[in-house]
Amino acid sequence: MSAVHPLAAGAAEPPARTYDVALLDLDGVVYVGPAAVPGVPDALAAARAAGMRLGYVTNNAARTPEQVAAHLTHLGVAAGPEDVITSSQAAATVVADLLGAGAPVLPVGGPGVSAALAAAGLTVVATAEDQPRAVVQGYGPEVGWAQLAEAVVAIRRGARHVATNTDATIPSPRGVLPGNGALVGVVSAVTGQEPLVTGKPDPAMHAECVRRTGARRPLVVGDRLDTDIEGAARAGAASLLVLTGVTTPATFLSAVPEHRPDLLAQDAGGVLTPHPAVTAVDGGWRCGRWSARVGGADLVLQAGPGDDGDGLDGLRALAIAHWTQHPEGGQPAVVRAGDAEAGAALVRWGLAHD
Repeated sequence: MSAVHPLAAGAAEPPARTYDVALLDLDGVVYVGPAAVPGVPDALAAARAAGMRLGYVTNNAARTPEQVAAHLTHLGVAAGPEDVITSSQAAATVVADLLGAGAPVLPVGGPGVSAALAAAGLTVVATAEDQPRAVVQGYGPEVGWAQLAEAVVAIRRGARHVATNTDATIPSPRGVLPGNGALVGVVSAVTGQEPLVTGKPDPAMHAECVRRTGARRPLVVGDRLDTDIEGAARAGAASLLVLTGVTTPATFLSAVPEHRPDLLAQDAGGVLTPHPAVTAVDGGWRCGRWSARVGGADLVLQAGPGDDGDGLDGLRALAIAHWTQHPEGGQPAVVRAGDAEAGAALVRWGLAHD
């Protein structure tokens, strides 16, 4: 039985020692809402002290790089505007290449959208009556009916619809909330046109950050399978999935191949610790003191003696067992507990079944 994914290999050394640059998503990774994820600012400072450089790659188009850097610095994460790549910047670059300098463009979203368009040499207009050649739609908490209506009118008159990203949700302290993708869907449903999407998982954003930092072995750190992890794969970079954002253990287990991360951690502090390997054993897979095997149509998780590591070894073993059984992915994992400890772990991960 051979390993089906790099996750099985783990990382004998902390990633901060073996990857030269971490390309970090922000929402759900460094912060949730206005507050930092507990422990992450200190962890990133330690990673930087270990020689790892940090770049921030976000699909959130609402703010300018200057605003993002100021927020990070306020949270205790040292950052300058040059360390930040936003999906607004990616969209502005694409539109400028398509339409040329000075082309009129209607922004929909927060101030980060307008600022990026202006910085790319495009002409920012306010209404459909200004005859924009493109509409660039990004996230903004104040976006409402009036902006969406203006976008619809412009697109129906021939403007190109460009979306900074199509993330359906964003994480918040109150749970997941509607993201840019939800509002992009409204505009597309009315116009009947699919937008050009420029943010993650398009590799342009990570490629730009690699260019800026001169990274030779980058590690993408993210909380979303369909943007961060797929984007890393499309850019040819390794990835670390964290569970502080929108991805749940159940979603992680059912991931299709392009959404399977190379490493898994509870939070971004995972760049500071080794990651255990998942090894084949008789009848299943073992990681640390945990083992997972196929039992009929289900998986069976079993605890053994020893240290619990970072608390995710059982999930790693389940992932390799499930991905081996379903190499094409997409199937939900049904897991049974082989003992009381395993039952408690499944409850903690939201994987328990009646």
